Amino acid sequence: MALRNIVLAGDDILRKRCREVAEIDDRVRMILDDMIETMRSQNGVGIAAPQVGILRRMFVVENENGEVIEAINPRIIESSGSQTGEEGCLSFPGYVGSVERPEYIKVEAFDRHGKTMVHEGTELMAVALSHEMDHLEGILYTDKATGIHEAEAAPAEDDQAANGAEQ
Repeated sequence: MALRNIVLAGDDILRKRCREVAEIDDRVRMILDDMIETMRSQNGVGIAAPQVGILRRMFVVENENGEVIEAINPRIIESSGSQTGEEGCLSFPGYVGSVERPEYIKVEAFDRHGKTMVHEGTELMAVALSHEMDHLEGILYTDKATGIHEAEAAPAEDDQAANGAEQ
């Protein structure tokens, strides 16, 4: 496994529609492994292949339990409802915006072994699946977001300890 460079806002690759993965082989599995490592190194919830410079229809998303969904040639087979919340993206570090996404989404995709899988998500998982699906179409969260602004940095532990000591 290896860390990959994350493609940042302004790069044309993020605006291109990805092509299907023709064959799931060791190279595709290696890319998935690299994407997981890269996503985790940046504390991300998901990352799509174009974000690491590969125009193929695949992404990874990690749920709250640390389980990773690997989606190759995914397609949305159902979605419903609506939710709006702050969202960010590894390709736009330090920024967030308010985005409307489905409350529920169901995605069908192949896993790393070529097996068809169905993944369902609500709340944060619905947001993540929808966000990554958009990347495969060349759509960025900033296309849908309102109120884009710099993300507020969490206070450092030392600052919190110092503030607690002052009170």
